[in-house]
Amino acid sequence: MILTAILSAIGVVGGSMFEFTVGVAKVAPMQHLINLISGVLVGPWWAVTQAFITSLLRNILGTGTVLAFPGSMIGAFCVGWLFHKTQSLLVAACGELVGTGIIGAIVAYPLAQWLIGTTGALWLFIPSFFLSALVGVIVGYVILKAIWKRVIVPQQRKLDQ
Repeated sequence: MILTAILSAIGVVGGSMFEFTVGVAKVAPMQHLINLISGVLVGPWWAVTQAFITSLLRNILGTGTVLAFPGSMIGAFCVGWLFHKTQSLLVAACGELVGTGIIGAIVAYPLAQWLIGTTGALWLFIPSFFLSALVGVIVGYVILKAIWKRVIVPQQRKLDQ
C-alpha cells in the first residue's frame, strides 16, 4: 500500500514535469514508467489502484485529462497480470504498450467524444498513446533491469520461502 502511494506521488509530480502534446493527447511518459514498475513490483490490482490515484490527482490538479483513466488503468492491469503470469519483464513491458497504447486509446476515443467533445479520428489517439507508452516503457525497462538482480530477485526469493 505504501509503495503504491509513493509510486502515485512520483507519477503525479513526474507527470506534471515531463509532458508534451502529441495529436489530441497530453503525453505523460512518466505514467507509463510508473505503470511498468508498479505492475511488476505490486501486481495488477495495486497497479490499477496506483494508476487511478495518479489520474485522479492529476485531473484534480489540472495537469491531466480524463483520457488518463482508461489508458493508464488498462495498461497497469495488463503489466501486472502479464508479469504475474509469465515473470517476464519484456512481456510486462509489451503489456503496457498494448494495454495503454492500443486498448486504452480505443477505449479513450468514445470517452473523449462524450466528455471533451473531441471530433478527431480514432487513428489520432493510437499513435499519441502508443508513443507516450513507448517512451515510458523504455525508461522503466532500463530502471527495472538495473535493479533486477539486487532488488527484485532477492525479494522474490523471500516471498517463495
